[in-house]
Amino acid sequence: MDCPAFTLTLPSESRFLGVARRFVETVCQSYAIERSLIHGLVLVAGEAFTNIVRHAHRDLSGTRLEIQLAVRNDLVVLTFLDQGEPFDLSQVPPLNPSDLRLGGRGVFLMRRVMDELSCEPRGAGQVGNVLRMVKHLRSDSSIRNCG
Repeated sequence: MDCPAFTLTLPSESRFLGVARRFVETVCQSYAIERSLIHGLVLVAGEAFTNIVRHAHRDLSGTRLEIQLAVRNDLVVLTFLDQGEPFDLSQVPPLNPSDLRLGGRGVFLMRRVMDELSCEPRGAGQVGNVLRMVKHLRSDSSIRNCG
């Protein structure tokens, strides 16, 4: 049985990073998802939020971003909708994790933690992107049934 999707819309400002992270953590906790998996989901949610604020919405004042989180019996889907210019994930080169540098690890972490990662333009007549991240749950994962 599929569970309802949860949605949070926030101003695109770095001061709301904690709110975005807590949203993901709280929803996942309510379904008793394994703690280590919650940590990974919170990590990638924070990276996605930060990248949208810093890059996609850099020159766009007053913008908002939307976070959608759906917990299914066999997967978790985390989606971010922004209002930025089209972004092509394939243009982000693989990162050598031993490279010493500040920043630039967001997409690397998303690729490492999540099982699926895509970024597509929003539908016709809409400005922005849809960043979709999927984590498949192991069959022995503890997740509370939503029914």
